[in-house]
Amino acid sequence: MLLQHVDSSARTAPVLSRPMTLLLSTACGLAVANVYYAQPLLDAIATEFGADKAYIGSVITWTQIGYGLGLIFLVPLGDLLNRRQLITGQMLLSVLALIAVSAAKTAAALMCGLVAVGVLAVVTQTLVAYASALADDSSRGRIVGIVTSGVVLGILTARVVAGWVADIAGWRAVFLCSAGLTAAVAAALFLLLPSETAPRPSLSYSSLLRSTARLLMEEPVLRARAVIALLMFCAFNVLWTPLVLPLSAPPLSLSHTAIGAFGLIGIAGAMAAVKAGRWADLGWGQRTTGLSLGLLLLSWLAIAHLNKSLWALAVGIVALDLAIQAIHVTNQSLIYAVRPEARSRLTACYMVFYSIGSAVGSLASTAIYAAQGWVGVCLFGAAISALALVFWAVTVDRAEVIVMPVASP
Repeated sequence: MLLQHVDSSARTAPVLSRPMTLLLSTACGLAVANVYYAQPLLDAIATEFGADKAYIGSVITWTQIGYGLGLIFLVPLGDLLNRRQLITGQMLLSVLALIAVSAAKTAAALMCGLVAVGVLAVVTQTLVAYASALADDSSRGRIVGIVTSGVVLGILTARVVAGWVADIAGWRAVFLCSAGLTAAVAAALFLLLPSETAPRPSLSYSSLLRSTARLLMEEPVLRARAVIALLMFCAFNVLWTPLVLPLSAPPLSLSHTAIGAFGLIGIAGAMAAVKAGRWADLGWGQRTTGLSLGLLLLSWLAIAHLNKSLWALAVGIVALDLAIQAIHVTNQSLIYAVRPEARSRLTACYMVFYSIGSAVGSLASTAIYAAQGWVGVCLFGAAISALALVFWAVTVDRAEVIVMPVASP
């Protein structure tokens, strides 16, 4: 069986089997990849629609705006509706949005399609919250880490797959292929996800949204972790959004496949996601955060050497992705412990800040690249990373960093 149950007197939640955990992880990766396919394709899209390359960076921003809207209006529904139906329904709508993007004839139609893709890609967050609800207390961080590793792999392999498919069949084929895969995974989830029997709050949709906003005001852990998410994902997109521009331009002039392959370098971030979840279960979340933010800042020293050494760029990418994913999983593990009955709403609050940071990073980085080149991009990324480290140092409880809890047997 994909979902194993244990004595309710011993545990308060079912334990996810490994196959089900991997299925949820795969679904997360596929859904979130839809937001990132366009990044290595910016130059091809700009050429086809006759748009300026700096302007076409707004394609990513519009997708992130759509993602932010989905976080606000769709993710909280996970605390109110049957998640099995909600998840499969969103994925089937994603299929239609992806087909619309692949068939877009104008830049306006493309933008509208990508906004819809972004809105529906938030099913990723419903899946993560669902996995957290199905896990027991002693393994929640580990489960969140495994499922989130699928998100990491989806984000990074999206660039590789997009570049490879675009070189063979053009950028439109990327979104058409994703539509087919999304339909297949939606069918698997519908058949295999367990039916939910837990009672649901008797809230109207408007009351649900208001309660989501109140969580942000009431929970200091959520506020602090949300700000850290905003800053670190801003830094993440400061790297990845404009990266295709210097790599595709002379003297490097790399192909889409070669550019996308840089995403594979960051797969080490998936390892960090799993490890960070285990560390969170042990109570080491604050120490993990501080060390990871320091690594994030240092990564820009290597990334800045792109024009001199692609090996230095590779080292910087590994360091940045390790740091980002370790912090992200730690953030999620800490906020899910705040209000177990409101995990979808907590996720929505947290990820809205993630989306804001991603959109700002995408938009600002392409503009900075056009004005100041790669050095300007790296200085901006380092400044954002330093700000995140300072914010953590000011808001952290020192006792949580110094004390190293011992795991229970």
